[in-house]
Amino acid sequence: MKKTILTDGGMGQELVRRSKSEPTPLWSARVLIDEPDLVRDLHAEFIRAGARVITINTYSATPERLAREGAQDLFKPLQKRGIELARQARDEAGDAAIAGCLSPLFGSYAPALTISFEDTLDIYRRIVAEQADGVDLFLCETMASADEARAAVTAASESGKPVWVSWTLADHGKPRLRSGEAIATAASALDGLA
Repeated sequence: MKKTILTDGGMGQELVRRSKSEPTPLWSARVLIDEPDLVRDLHAEFIRAGARVITINTYSATPERLAREGAQDLFKPLQKRGIELARQARDEAGDAAIAGCLSPLFGSYAPALTISFEDTLDIYRRIVAEQADGVDLFLCETMASADEARAAVTAASESGKPVWVSWTLADHGKPRLRSGEAIATAASALDGLA
């Protein structure tokens, strides 16, 4: 059996449950500004519960999502705040690695790239540049297609840090990505990248 590493739980949904604010398209980013103690305290709870890896809370703080909401000037401050809160939690609650967050750029569970692969890669490179000095590894999370994952993993690998990938699967039928690709096929598209 390979080594098992316990990671944090569903940060976004738990923040929705605990927050005093109504969810918006940028709720998980907005809470970094409006209710940072919630983020820090939840990271710390995950660590105390045994998580050895916590992921910074910047899932919705991608340049595209922020621009769509007229908040593109928050990109760098939100990235910085997400890292700061994770570090504070680690300092308070005990040892854990901090994972950078490379989430889907335009929305969760959407398998098709809406821009070219090269443009997608450039955006992930911007995110990596903001996070690399403050994290121990990168998590390319909720990847719905091989192309999306390949762009995220390529950018993350350029940092020299370990890279992890999590996939999102179709709700019905055979176990496949939301793009329809077989998991093995999508994973093999990442061969040699990390």
